[in-house]
Order: sequence, then structure tokens, then C-alpha cells
Amino acid sequence: MTHRVGETIVREGRDSDCDAIIEIINYYAATSYAAYPEVPANERVFAFLRERVLAFYVVEREAHVVGFGLMKPFMPFPAFMTTGLLTCFIQPEFTRMGLGKKFLDRLTDDATKMDMTSLVVNMESKNIPSILFHTRYGFSEVGRLQDAGIKFGEQFDIILMQKML
Repeated sequence: MTHRVGETIVREGRDSDCDAIIEIINYYAATSYAAYPEVPANERVFAFLRERVLAFYVVEREAHVVGFGLMKPFMPFPAFMTTGLLTCFIQPEFTRMGLGKKFLDRLTDDATKMDMTSLVVNMESKNIPSILFHTRYGFSEVGRLQDAGIKFGEQFDIILMQKML
């Protein structure tokens, strides 16, 4: 299914989007705390993202993928099928255009149709824009893994946020 958003098109993701998605991840990996890796991602990262995916969308502008969002089960066991784990990235020049909210709304609609009761996201504690975004749209911090990782030579916590549906 395709939906137009201004000059952009939101559509279901496909394997042919691999290179564009890796490029987006690699930008954030190299420049910010938004993506966990410090080393460049490759096709294995894309394959990992696609494992057990329940919903997967990209946004295109002028036939170029400028963002993606997806939902997986929180854990790969039937007991956790009522909780979705979300991931969303948008190229920096396309942020603050409502695309993140479009992904969130679309994934929330999918989760509701799948009878899910909550959505979960996780992020580095230094990723302030993501924390603020998710708080704005109803997510609350429900857990924190202290000093869980190191990036750019600095330790960071992993924050778990949840939104009840």
C-alpha cells in the first residue's frame, strides 16, 4: 500500500531498499548516538533488521529512499506477540517534516490491527532528539540499562520506552 505525504511517498519496504537503508544507518552511526554501531553497517545489518519483521515501510522523495520504519515482536516468543519493538530512521535533511510521526502512526495502526497492547523502543541515553520525539508521542521511560555501551569513547545507558495502546 502506498500513501502520499506532501512530496513524499510512504510505501512498504522491500529488499531492493537495502543500500539506501544502510546509507541512512551509516550516516547516524558515524555522526551521532542515534545508531548503535560505530563501524559501517553492511548487508548483514539489513538482514538483521528484516528478521521477524511484522511491518516495514520506507519513505521516498523523488524516487529516493529518505527514511524507514519497522516493527518486530519485542521478543521472538509467542508470549510477547502483544508487544511490538519499533525502529525508525530518517535522513537528517528530512527530519522535522512530520515523517517520523507518519511512521509512528502507521506502525501504531498496524500494531492495533495485530491486537498488540504496547509498543517499545530502545535508544542510547545520549540520543536526546529520539527521547524527546518518543516522549512527545506518548512513550514513557520504563527501564534503563546503565553503562550498557561505549560509543565515541563515552559510556552510555540504554533507555527502554513504552507506549500502551
